[in-house]
Amino acid sequence: MEFIDLFAGLGGFHKALHELGHKCVFASEIDPTLREVYKTNWGVEAKGDIKKIIDNDIDIIPPHNILCAGFPCQPFSKAGKQAGRNDTERVIFLMQL
Repeated sequence: MEFIDLFAGLGGFHKALHELGHKCVFASEIDPTLREVYKTNWGVEAKGDIKKIIDNDIDIIPPHNILCAGFPCQPFSKAGKQAGRNDTERVIFLMQL
């Protein structure tokens, strides 16, 4: 099956699905450093901010069987402001998908 990997990070979902024999047809990650790591790890160029892609260029997302979406860690970890569920930039958007 074919999958897309949103909020891809380093590619944890990619690793699992790849090992099960599935193919990634699209990835999105907002952090430029993680996009580079993703490409190095998986040979797939992760696009940028999924919110902008949905608003401006949704047709670049190919047909797929599985949608993977990593839960944003920034609202809950030291990597962010620790706003938890009040992080309207990340948590609310993910809940709308």
